[in-house]
Amino acid sequence: MNNRIPIAIAGLMLATGLVWRFLAAQPEDEPDFGTPLVEVQVPQLLGEAREGKALFNDNCATCHGANAAGREGVAPPLVHRIYEPGHHGDEAFVLAALRGVRAHHWPFGKMPPVEGITQEEVVKITAYVRALQKANGIF
Repeated sequence: MNNRIPIAIAGLMLATGLVWRFLAAQPEDEPDFGTPLVEVQVPQLLGEAREGKALFNDNCATCHGANAAGREGVAPPLVHRIYEPGHHGDEAFVLAALRGVRAHHWPFGKMPPVEGITQEEVVKITAYVRALQKANGIF
C-alpha cells in the first residue's frame, strides 16, 4: 500500500510534464479570440490586406474575433452581409474605429473608438476585412 502513493505521485508528475510539453509546443501566432459567430474562409492575402490582418489582430480581434468572425457576447462579425460595401462603405469602418459608433444592428452595445489607431491603419484593416468578405461571398 505504501508503494501506491509514490507511484501515483510519479504518474501525476509524468502527466504534468507531458501536458506542459504539449502546451509549450503550441503555436502562438494565432491567439484564441473566443467563440466565433460565423465561419470564415481566409483567402491568400496580399499587400494592404496582408498588413491589415496584423493590424486587425493587434487592434480589433479582441472584440471582433479572429478573422473578423465576431465573438459570442462581445462583438459582431464583420464578415457579414450587414457590412457589405453597399451598406457600410469603407469610410464607415474608418469613422467607427476613429470615433466609435452607437449600436444600431446588433445587441452588443456601442463600439468605443480604438485607442491609438490611425486612419492609414484602418484603411489597411478595411482592405483585410473586404478581402475576407469577398472570399466569403459578400460583395
